Amino acid sequence: MPISAENAETLALKVLTWLVGNDDLLPVFLGATGASAEDLRDRAGEPEFLVSVLDFLVMDDSWVIAFCDAAAVPYDRPGQARAVMSGAADMHWT
Repeated sequence: MPISAENAETLALKVLTWLVGNDDLLPVFLGATGASAEDLRDRAGEPEFLVSVLDFLVMDDSWVIAFCDAAAVPYDRPGQARAVMSGAADMHWT
């Protein structure tokens, strides 16, 4: 069953919350994205920022697994959420 836009945004916020609580991974995220601690608060409601959160997470399978295990969500959900939020869910390659 496809993920809705609302559920995709909720999942992205959960990923952001998980990242903020991850002392090892948060500095990597901040360094990779150029985001600041203030951005985490100020931009959490912006879809473009949330897509960057999902982009970061799906860069490494071990991060996806760690998040999904912690949040009790299927492993394919972050990728689905990213596709929905970026508009790629409507793209067909055939």
